[in-house]
Amino acid sequence: MLEKEFDFYLKHQEEFLPKYNGKYIVLVGNKVVGAYDDFSNAVHSSKNVYKPGTFLIQLCTPGNSAYTIRSCYRTSF
Repeated sequence: MLEKEFDFYLKHQEEFLPKYNGKYIVLVGNKVVGAYDDFSNAVHSSKNVYKPGTFLIQLCTPGNSAYTIRSCYRTSF
């Protein structure tokens, strides 16, 4: 689940850094659909548009220190 989005992020991470460094980006398929200063805003904004499990929120930083897996299956955040 969400491998496509994470693979897209990995392939384009270096390209994203100048624009999104330090931001939480929301990925759906092969597209960045949002960028937020904090995780909470990314979740709350995205859950109103996309179903849980259909979008990935990734902190955009250099290297692999921000690679984590969080799954949210609750209907309310």
